[in-house]
Amino acid sequence: MPKSHLPRRREIPPTAGLPPRWGDLLPGAGATFARRAADFLGAEAVQLECSGTASLVVALTAMHRLSGRRAVVVPAYTCPLVALAVVHCGLELRLCDLAPGSIDFDAAHLASLCDGDTLAVVPTHLGGRVADVATTKAVAANAGAFVIEDAAQALGARHGGRSVGLGGDAGFFSLAVGKGLTTFEGGLLVARDTTLRREFERTSREIVPFRLGWELKRSFELFGYHLAYRPSLLGVAYGAPLRRALRAGDPVAAVGDDFSPDIPLHTLGRWRRSVGARAFARLPGFLAACTAQAQRRMARLARIPGVDVVDDPAGAEGVWPFFMLRLRDEAARDAALRVLWAAGIGVSRLFIHALPDYGYLQPLLGTAGEGGSDVPNARAFAATMLTVSNSPWLDEATFERICTQLAAAA
Repeated sequence: MPKSHLPRRREIPPTAGLPPRWGDLLPGAGATFARRAADFLGAEAVQLECSGTASLVVALTAMHRLSGRRAVVVPAYTCPLVALAVVHCGLELRLCDLAPGSIDFDAAHLASLCDGDTLAVVPTHLGGRVADVATTKAVAANAGAFVIEDAAQALGARHGGRSVGLGGDAGFFSLAVGKGLTTFEGGLLVARDTTLRREFERTSREIVPFRLGWELKRSFELFGYHLAYRPSLLGVAYGAPLRRALRAGDPVAAVGDDFSPDIPLHTLGRWRRSVGARAFARLPGFLAACTAQAQRRMARLARIPGVDVVDDPAGAEGVWPFFMLRLRDEAARDAALRVLWAAGIGVSRLFIHALPDYGYLQPLLGTAGEGGSDVPNARAFAATMLTVSNSPWLDEATFERICTQLAAAA
């Protein structure tokens, strides 16, 4: 990766995370976290887990106990942790292609993958955009399968006036860094049906232990996040490791896609719950400001020939941690990245590959990996997409330089 000619006076994060405040670290509000999360989502109740991935593990384990089915259908382009969660549960992974140029399932491919052994289908609100859950529900219903909404990157997104994650049988959100509100790692799990919600609670009590070592680790990381999440220090905490990985020619490490198959399961500690509870008070205003900025800047991006901004369907209001942009081909995308990725101005990639194309995943995917040639749209999405941060720290002048470079590449 050639060295960028753009200056790096400060580092812009690739996503618009809620800026932390030192007052969030005060103890005493932990008992209110689940209630504040439920009120924010408009849900009857919210179950707290240690990560979005752990939430998915709990949901799949509980659903498998109820139905005995084994197959889980996920998008062929999504976070590798989703695939690892299915493997962790000892279930069969089935990869569904995307519709052309879309984050949604290819409906015909999805219907062909759903049968009498399908446990769940997992539509994904990728990058804060709102996915088509209604079509997924119709296909899943024909097979008698559950629908679990992956809203890990979409806390605050809504469709038809209701939070995403509440339209299917279950939904989960991530509280990892960079995804709006964070407890460094954490997850919210919701279920529409009371019986299913109780099964989630019972399953979590059985398979998710208290682990002091993990809680201490996450607590120290959360404190470090409060120290480093600012433009003046992100160059050390985030930018330097990114540029080392790019110089080594390892884009998977650069975006942090190199996940371990060992998924930590432990309870979310009281102090970190308190941090999340205090931050919730600022989240609605922050998301509104990010949406207003996104609407202004999306108009500028849309005027660039050869650049397509991934947006929401009618009636949906996603959240905007970043823009997902599709360029006309891989060569144009890579031309833009050669200048912008290492520049420290918030341009990045989301997930580097479609799931079958991660080398470290291939031994775990089994027959799902063998079907990788059947997901051309997912591969095309991965090959032509880059992201531009919607952080409030990305000023107008720098954003315009990004647009100028995108126009030159596209």
